[in-house]
Amino acid sequence: MGSQLRQKEILEVLHREGRVEVLALAEQLDISVITIRRDLDHLAEAGALRRVRGGAVTTVLRGEGLPFEVRAVDDSALKARLAQAAVDLIADGEAVAVDSGTTGAAAAAVLAGRRVTAMPFSVQGIAALAAGSTVTLLLPGGSVRQPEGTIVGPLALQTLTGLRFDTAILTCCAAAPGVGVTAYDLDDAAVKRALHTSAERTILIAEGAKFTRSALAVVCALDEVDVLVTDDSAPAEALDRLGEAGVRVVTV
Repeated sequence: MGSQLRQKEILEVLHREGRVEVLALAEQLDISVITIRRDLDHLAEAGALRRVRGGAVTTVLRGEGLPFEVRAVDDSALKARLAQAAVDLIADGEAVAVDSGTTGAAAAAVLAGRRVTAMPFSVQGIAALAAGSTVTLLLPGGSVRQPEGTIVGPLALQTLTGLRFDTAILTCCAAAPGVGVTAYDLDDAAVKRALHTSAERTILIAEGAKFTRSALAVVCALDEVDVLVTDDSAPAEALDRLGEAGVRVVTV
């Protein structure tokens, strides 16, 4: 088992139970105690947990997500495929707003190779799109929410009121059927709602795991997006209902 997969499993147990023990993890994952301790130390450095005697406890409060640095390496290959599938739906010459988060950063990296006008709402997205020689880069106002790098606040919302995009690439913390597209942070959710409202078309990127979660702030109903880009781990029943409601579902 590779270190990224192993650490992902550790985080899943930690997120579910709030505490992990070194000996129990070593037995569960069939890995040496030394390797487990090294994994926990690495995750502690990334801010995903706090080391305690014999194990670790979560640093994530109820209703919060994992740090950006941890999520960035979590299923990074899948996020890259989802980002590519979303950007493949965008035509040259479009004006595109790009949401924040690790998936938004992945989409910005792909979009940097296209001839588009783009406005990213994260510092990671700005860095990715600034490297694109064919991109007309527009910068929003707003403040940066650290450590996520998300651009939020009244100035960000004011920027969006005066613009109309062809497409908004929207990301989310959760996409539970019956609840909708949700985010952990209230300011982030407000920008996501404004992105959705400011665009002729909304492409939501949500990996299958997002359908099992729910977060605090509702952005919009799932059937209010135009396109959903997801993977084959998403619940088939939910995807069928969205298709019947007129949402185009793209599965990678």
